[in-house]
Amino acid sequence: MDTVKRPDKRAERSRRTREKVIKAARELFVAQGYGATSLQEVAERAGVAVQTVYFVFGNKRTLFKDVVDTSIAGDAEPVATMDREWFRDACAAPTAAGQLRAHVRGTREILGRVAPIMPMIAAAAANDPQIAAQWPAGPDPRYTVQHAAAEVLVAKPDAYPGLSAGTAADLLFGLLSPELYLLFVQDRGWSPDRWEEWACATLTAQLCTGARAGTDAPAHGGHDSGPPEGSR
Repeated sequence: MDTVKRPDKRAERSRRTREKVIKAARELFVAQGYGATSLQEVAERAGVAVQTVYFVFGNKRTLFKDVVDTSIAGDAEPVATMDREWFRDACAAPTAAGQLRAHVRGTREILGRVAPIMPMIAAAAANDPQIAAQWPAGPDPRYTVQHAAAEVLVAKPDAYPGLSAGTAADLLFGLLSPELYLLFVQDRGWSPDRWEEWACATLTAQLCTGARAGTDAPAHGGHDSGPPEGSR
């Protein structure tokens, strides 16, 4: 006789509790800073006992890392950015211009979650060296993602001939950075839609051939110039 797999109610309760605590911690860390926020305050905001917070996360530093990680991912699932559906779909686009549109859209969603907590991350790392130690040393994970996208992009028919993955990755890494997003959206008051349109048009002009870029990006010049001399 076939057995019906029933939902694990305990696991579901645990997942919901974890999400509530992370949400509460993010709100408090952003509002009053990492150092000024106690786990007791997080517990009260989440509506759980402080012992529950300690049981699930162990300490405030681990909770902080989970706040950052879930802000990047958009959920608590242990799935790397390059294994996420939006990234795979973008890479599967038949043209470089199409990949850029999807890639910028997916990146915009991440930046909308991550950019607001950048000042909080910088302040926490400055005041607590062990915060930075929670992330392994090595290449910037954001650059690793952009380089993976660039390797796929340069092989597509409308990518500039001779364009290297290194040059494409540098442009993606720089133009899609949280710092530049904050400069336009927070400091200059651009809407996220306007930033997305600008980022897509700029990258398309830099990375795609003139004919293709002319059809996929707003025509405001620069589409036939190609990458600057000296590109790797």
